[in-house]
Amino acid sequence: MSQFNYPMSRMIAALLLLAPSLVMAGSYDDYFTAVKLNAPRELQKMIQRGLGPNMVEPEHGYTALMLAIRENSPEVVTLLLSNPDIDLEAHAANGDTAIMLAAFYGDLPLVKALLARDVQINRPGWTALHYAAINGNPYIIKELLDASAYIDTESPDEKMTPIMLAAMRGRTRAVRLLIEEGADITLKNAAGLTALDLARKYKQIDVIEEMTGTHSP
Repeated sequence: MSQFNYPMSRMIAALLLLAPSLVMAGSYDDYFTAVKLNAPRELQKMIQRGLGPNMVEPEHGYTALMLAIRENSPEVVTLLLSNPDIDLEAHAANGDTAIMLAAFYGDLPLVKALLARDVQINRPGWTALHYAAINGNPYIIKELLDASAYIDTESPDEKMTPIMLAAMRGRTRAVRLLIEEGADITLKNAAGLTALDLARKYKQIDVIEEMTGTHSP
């Protein structure tokens, strides 16, 4: 072998060694593309090849299930939930969990399905009930409360309770339900504001009327 061919042979050998990792990188991209495009058959094939149901994408640290919830890929969600190795308690980089995202995006059937599998809903920091209050879906809020979600749980730093979040966003039905279920409307956030103060700050007239019992004719 000539001196010119020797370096070339080393280069070819190096490429052959790198080939499995390059293939894996391509499969990794295909995996999350299948999640985003709601392509369960393609995803299942990659899971069977060894990628598994709990792969984590790098941007937000979301698992495949979390990403499927965010991207509204219901068939992929169903596929992943049927996998015995699925981790329903996995946390994203920001602390989000599958049930938190289901609550945030207003997916009542999925919230019910996750609650039926006894996922954790009370934890330090942001919770599924916070996210449900932001969304404002009273049915999801009721499901969480019936599953013993702590009604006055506080968010980190700003100390926002679910009813504060619902009030400042004008979620009148959610505010009504939370009051009926016993939310403490006298609590103040880190800025010293109550839920009613926040409703007034953000000019949420319907919420103000709901909380004060004053309704326009």
